[in-house]
Amino acid sequence: MTLPDFNSLLVVDDEAMITEELCELFSDHGYHCHHCNDVDTAYRIFHENKDISIVLSDFHMPGKNGLSLLKDFLEAARHSARPLKTILFTGRSEKEDIINALRLGVSDYYSKPLDMDELLHGVASLKSELKKESHAMQIGSLEQKLQQLSEFMRDLHGDVSQLKNHQHGQVATADAVTDSSPAESQNCQVLAELSPRQQAVARLIGKGMTNYQIAVELGLSENTVKLYVSQILRQTKMHNRTQLALALSSL
Repeated sequence: MTLPDFNSLLVVDDEAMITEELCELFSDHGYHCHHCNDVDTAYRIFHENKDISIVLSDFHMPGKNGLSLLKDFLEAARHSARPLKTILFTGRSEKEDIINALRLGVSDYYSKPLDMDELLHGVASLKSELKKESHAMQIGSLEQKLQQLSEFMRDLHGDVSQLKNHQHGQVATADAVTDSSPAESQNCQVLAELSPRQQAVARLIGKGMTNYQIAVELGLSENTVKLYVSQILRQTKMHNRTQLALALSSL
């Protein structure tokens, strides 16, 4: 599993000389830099280039100001789980503007005229933060998958133990099959092909329970129940859980 490099930037400023100078600086230090001089173009570039992970914008620009622009980008990033850090350039902004920007989630701000070395260091720090956050998220995702796998293996081990200890109790007698109705015989045959835990899940499906209700009833995670449902459908050759529920509804 590889981590994103977070090397793609967007610089927005209504002064073309500033955006060109900044992009030349960042490009010389290994970044892929997009730049524009108006808000409308900034929206288009940001949404067309999903790899942009750091946006730098001037505060005062014609039309929508830079703070509103960054606020929109941050909201869009949150909705789509897109990693994003933002920097605001300030020339004549009031202290309250800066406080408001930080409250809205802007990562950092720099006063004009810009100190290029300081700005370069700040972008490198944000890139490092993005990598750490991405790494932590991937570890969390892997730990969740391992937990689900652990629960499934534990339940599977329990199924094997029950099969060994109660194998004779799983075989219906010939008289019982004879006395049953054709539908009951078919249902029993469906269950006979399943492990004890799978049978428990199948019976609850037959009662019309959802995966969540089954998970609560059996003390399993909902993801583990989903795995069992998938196995049951495959082993019983049922097309979907509705067909299975109808087949087992009399049990």
